[in-house]
Amino acid sequence: MTDQAVEREVGRARLRKEDARLITGQTNWTDNISVTGLLHMAILRSPMAHARLERVDVSPALGRPGVVAAYSGRDLAEGLGSLPCAWPVTEDMVLPDHPPLAVDEVRHAGDPVAVVVARDRYAAADALEAIEVDYEPLPPVLDLEAALAEDAPLVHADKGTNRAYVWPLRTGEDYESVRQRADVVVKRRYEQQRLIPNAMEPRAVVVTPLAASGEYTVYSATQIPHILRIMLSVVTGVPEHKLRVVAPDVGGGFGSKLQVYGEEALALVVARKLGRPVKWTESRSEGYLATHHGRGMIQDIELAATSEGRLLGLKVDLLADMGAYLMLVTPGIPILGAFMYPAIYKMDAYEFNCTGVFTTRTPTDAYRGAGRPEATYAIERAMDELAAEVGLDPVEVRRRNWIRHEEFPYTSIAGLTYDSGNYEAATDKALALFGYDDLRAEQAKRNERGDTVRLGIGVSTYTEMCGLAPSRVLRDLRYSAGGWEAASIRMLPTGKVEVVTGTSPHGQGHVTSWSQIAADVLGVPFEDVEVVHGDTKVAPQGMDTYGSRSLVVGGAAVHRAAEKVVDKARKVAAHLLEASEDDLEFRDGVFSVKGSPEARKTIQELAFETFTSHDVPEGMEPTLNAEHVLDPENFSYPHGTHLCAVEIDTETGQTRIRSYVCVDDVGRVVNPMIVEGQVHGGLAQGIAQALYEEAVYDTEGNLVSGTMADYLVPSAPDLPEFVTDRTETPAASNPLGVKGVGEAGTIASTPAVVNAIVDALRPLGVHDVRMPCTPERVWEAARSARPSAAAGKEGSA
Repeated sequence: MTDQAVEREVGRARLRKEDARLITGQTNWTDNISVTGLLHMAILRSPMAHARLERVDVSPALGRPGVVAAYSGRDLAEGLGSLPCAWPVTEDMVLPDHPPLAVDEVRHAGDPVAVVVARDRYAAADALEAIEVDYEPLPPVLDLEAALAEDAPLVHADKGTNRAYVWPLRTGEDYESVRQRADVVVKRRYEQQRLIPNAMEPRAVVVTPLAASGEYTVYSATQIPHILRIMLSVVTGVPEHKLRVVAPDVGGGFGSKLQVYGEEALALVVARKLGRPVKWTESRSEGYLATHHGRGMIQDIELAATSEGRLLGLKVDLLADMGAYLMLVTPGIPILGAFMYPAIYKMDAYEFNCTGVFTTRTPTDAYRGAGRPEATYAIERAMDELAAEVGLDPVEVRRRNWIRHEEFPYTSIAGLTYDSGNYEAATDKALALFGYDDLRAEQAKRNERGDTVRLGIGVSTYTEMCGLAPSRVLRDLRYSAGGWEAASIRMLPTGKVEVVTGTSPHGQGHVTSWSQIAADVLGVPFEDVEVVHGDTKVAPQGMDTYGSRSLVVGGAAVHRAAEKVVDKARKVAAHLLEASEDDLEFRDGVFSVKGSPEARKTIQELAFETFTSHDVPEGMEPTLNAEHVLDPENFSYPHGTHLCAVEIDTETGQTRIRSYVCVDDVGRVVNPMIVEGQVHGGLAQGIAQALYEEAVYDTEGNLVSGTMADYLVPSAPDLPEFVTDRTETPAASNPLGVKGVGEAGTIASTPAVVNAIVDALRPLGVHDVRMPCTPERVWEAARSARPSAAAGKEGSA
């Protein structure tokens, strides 16, 4: 009998198992949940950025039709603790109380003031207008630098400062000494505008109480059901073992649902008080005010280099906008970026300093890339400025400074050990696909002619640290949790397989990818694997999904758990086949005796044999099930090269992306189709920051870009076609050899686009355009530039 080789699943472009159910509506999401006796919660939010609450009278709302209850912050204060911050980045970090419902003071437009509970959502929303609130206005705090002045108004008066923390990092030689011997010093200031997450599904929560046992089920559109369960217990006092958190099908997150929100705690407390199920779903405009924002940072960056363009040192000073409160990981987001400013480059000295600043704006927190896009933007913009300063092509200046492939593993100046990579290969492939030399030649001719429509070419070479782990590193960074992930494999008697994962997807395709991983290790058909996730009762262990950690930590845990199943099955097979375990071969799901291939048992047959337990090895439990908790030894480090060509009409400021090429290295690829989708989505968000999106506040602290009519989220016609490709250097830090992909496109694309815009305008004397690079800003930069500044040499020494 000849065995036909089974096609491997890992590396195969499988259609996603999830999609048929999702696109036909045969699914369940939080706002779709309806239970008997359901009440609806609405929240009154402050229209002011900063004010003292003199009076909050909810009683008029109680007379409105359908209203069951109404509460002020004082009414609920006894049953609610402060919302958690899990990342105290320094011992002396200032950590203000953060009540889910304001009690004495509101500190940003949208801060919750009161709650109404009614029999339907419309009655609840209508009753909000009956609540009477007296506000005593206080000065808003909006400018990051002004906020640190001695006479600045305070966001939290009891803390005596708007400075949340100062976090320094200094490695290598003394930067000032290195600067003294440099031929060239390039100084620039970049601003990372605030971004508002726009997940397909707004946030929502449903809490159902079970009075007889004191248990509560919390359904939430969250990325972090396991973390949410722990933190809700801490905030509300409901014992953790009485809480079940379920993340149904969640429609996107991008970090905005990596959070413990006040609305979740409020829904739980109100359900406990009333003994009734409670639902809350945000409107889109409400989410713009109340869902945490991303980015928000001033970056002062300085490069010291030789006249040949070799980097000697890097200095970074950040002012990071915390917003009004420190939410779950707010203070740690810019710290994640601290390790990425040196990027792929070698240097002798690195100095980093971050100051967290409180303002009277919506709190910031994780948004796709979480600190890494900001770092990559600054260093890649600055590398273009260095290239202009020393008269080198932007690609050449990068070649002279990056880590060569033969130098891996390489410990960066920031202290990270990059395990694998090949920047040369990715860049060479990208340049060929892009037609770089031809575009440069065309650009030169158009510049000579003085074309009003200018061609610009942008380069971005990046790496990132992802797979948020290992736990010992997170300990050193003062993060309050670990970075491990859990998985278990259940071999059912009929030979089918259930994979239980602690990761909680919100669009990434975990069900498909995890099925592929398990099918390969176990040698069972892809269709025979089911993946269970997102329910703390069914999957009790997990650290959830964020930071491109799911595959490199969660998927690797699935792989290890499946290997344990094979090891257990091997013992049963050896017993039944009357052979030594060492004499067994395992291939494509079949155990056979070496030299006697007719003596064989499939792993699915063994699942039934073990279930019956009629003839299993002495002392063996009657199951092939196994679980594994994996704490990786290192981060993973995807990398790549992104190239962008833009055409700019200098008479109107209109920017058109003519071509975009990216070559990413995400290690071993489990499903190419899913990788493509992740890259495309990431590119859309990164380009959106470069060209379109910005949260804008007026001088009173009001969010004036608070709807989709005012905040420009690009659609398909606003984006170019992408040419994507890959190189592959497997990771050494996990058994699959995989690296993260969920954030790569976002991290690399923003500087590629802005570098292209500045490259087009540099002959006019432009060396920066503030994001988003709107037609108005591009036109103004071109109009006001001075030819004498054409070399962009500001800050040179």
